[in-house]
Amino acid sequence: MANKWVYLFKEGNADMRELLGGKGANLAEMTNIGLPVPQGFTITTEACTQYYEDGREINDEIRAQIDEHIVKMEEITGKKFGDKTNPLLVSVRSGARASMPGMMDTILNLGLNEEVVEVIAKQSGNPRWAWDCYRRFIQMYSDVVMEVGKKYFEELIDEMKADRGVKQDVELTAEDLKELAGKFKEEYRSKIGSEFPSDPKEQLYGAVKAVFRSWDNPRANVYRRDNDIPYSWGTAVNVQSMAFGNMGDDCGTGVAFTRDPATGEKGLFGEFLTNAQGEDVVAGVRTPMKITEMENKFPEAFKQFVDVCKTLEDHYRDMQDMEFTVEHGKLYMLQTRNGKRTAQAALKIACDLVDEGMRTEKEAVAMIDPRNLDTLLHPQFDAAAIKEAKPIGKGLGASPGAACGKIVFTAEDAVSWAEKGEKVVLVRLETSPEDITGMKSAQGILTVRGGMTSHAAVVARGMGTCCVSGCGDIAMDEANKKFTLAGKEFHEGDPISLDGTTGNIYDGIIPTVDATIAGEFGRIMDWADKYRRLKVRTNADTPADAKKARELGAEGIGLCRTEHMFFEEERIAAFREMICADTVEGREAALEKILPYQQGDFKELFEALEGNPVTIRFLDPPLHEFVPTEDADIKKLADAQGKSVEAIKELIEGLKEFNPMMGHRGCRLTVTYPEIARMQTKAIIRAAIEVQKAHADWKVKPEIMIPLVCEIKELKYVKQFVVETADAEIAASGIDLEYEVGTMIEIPRAALTADEIATEADFFCFGTNDLTQMTFGFSRDDAGKFLDAYYDAKIFENDPFAKLDQTGVGKLMETAIKLGKPVNNALHVGICGEHGGDPTSVEFCHKIGLDYVSCSPFRVPVARLAAAQAAIAQK
Repeated sequence: MANKWVYLFKEGNADMRELLGGKGANLAEMTNIGLPVPQGFTITTEACTQYYEDGREINDEIRAQIDEHIVKMEEITGKKFGDKTNPLLVSVRSGARASMPGMMDTILNLGLNEEVVEVIAKQSGNPRWAWDCYRRFIQMYSDVVMEVGKKYFEELIDEMKADRGVKQDVELTAEDLKELAGKFKEEYRSKIGSEFPSDPKEQLYGAVKAVFRSWDNPRANVYRRDNDIPYSWGTAVNVQSMAFGNMGDDCGTGVAFTRDPATGEKGLFGEFLTNAQGEDVVAGVRTPMKITEMENKFPEAFKQFVDVCKTLEDHYRDMQDMEFTVEHGKLYMLQTRNGKRTAQAALKIACDLVDEGMRTEKEAVAMIDPRNLDTLLHPQFDAAAIKEAKPIGKGLGASPGAACGKIVFTAEDAVSWAEKGEKVVLVRLETSPEDITGMKSAQGILTVRGGMTSHAAVVARGMGTCCVSGCGDIAMDEANKKFTLAGKEFHEGDPISLDGTTGNIYDGIIPTVDATIAGEFGRIMDWADKYRRLKVRTNADTPADAKKARELGAEGIGLCRTEHMFFEEERIAAFREMICADTVEGREAALEKILPYQQGDFKELFEALEGNPVTIRFLDPPLHEFVPTEDADIKKLADAQGKSVEAIKELIEGLKEFNPMMGHRGCRLTVTYPEIARMQTKAIIRAAIEVQKAHADWKVKPEIMIPLVCEIKELKYVKQFVVETADAEIAASGIDLEYEVGTMIEIPRAALTADEIATEADFFCFGTNDLTQMTFGFSRDDAGKFLDAYYDAKIFENDPFAKLDQTGVGKLMETAIKLGKPVNNALHVGICGEHGGDPTSVEFCHKIGLDYVSCSPFRVPVARLAAAQAAIAQK
């Protein structure tokens, strides 16, 4: 049997997301439960994948099924494509499995040409509406299908409004719009070199191809990388008969949520425009009215809409985001989906759904996107400072959080300023999907136009970036990079602060404070802890980081990098003295000066962790990272050592390495200079003894980690210095203290010989930053130079340093566990690379049987939630 590439809405259901995409599956489900949905059909995600396989062409089999379904759609609606008496007009919209708001393309009013416009103008007695649809269609088709660009058409509209002396599009007459449609077609001809297509079928195929093509546009690719959406999924295309919200004052269109997407409060929340089409609300071209005002305008449709909202929320057991149109007072539902929401709202909604009996605790935990938790751990404005501050303007608080930075006016400037280390706020008339990279680089986003459901608002909420939209009081001059607000002119580089919760805008920089875990956040975290198996530790080198991580729920330190403790002035001087010493005695004398500092640091870490495990890694970087580079510092060192500047320069030159990542570092330093390991062991054990004596109820058990081991003999050799030193210290102290000696697995050879290494190691910890570098054979610091080319060529879908490569690096990890655990059944295994806080990587760690993940302090809640979701999904 031939493949089925096309489904009528009534043939699908909500479980067919993978095939019909989110929008198609939900249109089918709404049709099945009897809601007023304009009928149509969905072209599957498989057809999209096939389109790319066929060299970006729609093959004959798929075309034949589309043609067949056009006929079925004509039968359902009683209208015909391109007909002179009863023409059928459709919308063509994308719909991937995962919601990607604003990233792909939509075309409305398809099926119009000069003759059909005249027909619908006469039939409806509303020529203004007919020509408005036609000029919109030409504009969208030219932009989306032929890639002419919106701005040329916007300029023609602005010229005509200026010429007619009007402010809004809705004030243009039928004659004006007819003339505008003519100008649009001339613009099309001059840019494309051919006439605007008048055959509805040709228009439809152009539109379907454009939607398929938009799956691979730059903004969709960036969004997919950020949201872990595989390229291989493809997008479906929904062809739906049009419902018109722009036929007059008894028509309108809107977007609504069943709960507030910013706070999670229960109750209808949304926006509505009379005499408009859906794009007007979403694109933020006109600033709309609140959904509640719809009740006065269309009481009947509003009453029905309230019922539909309840039906949908009860059916999906989640907050819904719906698009709808009212045509001559009659309600039509165009889509529903689980609404995008801020992290705060997500937590509240999940807890409320449990309290309302709609969801279980496990389901509530599974509903939250761990990546969004980041935003809750972001700074908020200092309460006292914000009380004193006077807002200079107010927009809509579209995405919460506090943002302050220097003003920039373009996405490109946001990226380049941020790369230079500047904090920036992106100020735009309205954002377009092309601005996504700039929105990612900015602390906050401020727009002049657009509502709570505009592109800027939806994308910012998804990214967790603070956003204030629709501040109409701003007089914008984008060309000259300036704007005026509250009588003051602001230029590029001026400081500004935004409150994404209240919508307030402040002149200058307002201080911010750190967030805390409480309320609903605390509840969800308690549930997560109840269901997860993986422990969550933190990477911390300072007591402050360790304390923060404990507050956020860390159950130990998985990585303390001791070299970070060497850089204070007195310490670095002693360490440089060690590097310059010519004899073992000289090195030992210098290290003796560092010992009390290290001991003090470790003592504070053990105290901060209150008896939870602390893994301390021995010195790892090559020595050249510790020597001075400036002439004045070199002279100072030469004087201190009683040596000539030349001798020191020669020493520094001798420490340089061609490939330091694979050079004289890690356990290789200890093999060369065992005295470093002896000093660090003394510091660790003495600190542990001190803390154990002071807190008899804690079990202080240091874990000493030897980095960069690739051969069992190497580990054995270094371990003997640790054990001799530690045992002597413990014996002298007269107390019982247990300690462990393990290793970091960060060289492929270590993973492949893990059965040998496990005979000497008490634990393994995967250092996936280096393991990734060594496995791929490219440097993390230089990969940025070519990764973009790899994304464009579809060789990689994401950065292997941000998201664990499960196929290659993951296989090495699995191998190490499978080889190591049978040899040493007490072996415990963790991960402490950056991947320890990435949700998909945490899920993988759960699957292959790690005991814990370790991540930076602020990612601890993210890892706790991801670990719980992995456990729940596995059951």
